[in-house]
Amino acid sequence: MKLSSSSLKQIEQTIRKAIGRFPSTGEANIVTDIHIQPHQSSGELTIYNDDDKLLAEAIIEEWMTYIDDNFIDEVAQVLSSTLEKMNKAGEFDHLSIMKPYSFVLIDEEKETVSELLLMDDDTLMISDELLKGLDEELDSFLKDLLEK
Repeated sequence: MKLSSSSLKQIEQTIRKAIGRFPSTGEANIVTDIHIQPHQSSGELTIYNDDDKLLAEAIIEEWMTYIDDNFIDEVAQVLSSTLEKMNKAGEFDHLSIMKPYSFVLIDEEKETVSELLLMDDDTLMISDELLKGLDEELDSFLKDLLEK
């Protein structure tokens, strides 16, 4: 999905508005997930906390004209890269949210589709790219070990 720079900025601003509800204070909120819900037909982007309280919303007009069946997968990639960019810029470093918490993509029924970004100081997420070929390497290692 190729989105215009204005749509990407609008997504970032909506995320900023949502996390703006958790300003850096002395007391940390307990939030396990921040739920992000895209709606293809209406173009709505809504962001909720654990208690289904609306944190932010926007209309991404380009979503309404997207006609492929893989909308949710494409949106997941866009949101994930946007969140990663914001994370690397340090935008989530000083929120009053107790870690670990996640940004998750939810569907129309508010069921989790995928985890977009895990915020935790002690956990390292292993990507599919890192795991490629691991089975073969472990099989080879075990074979060599058993032969000796």
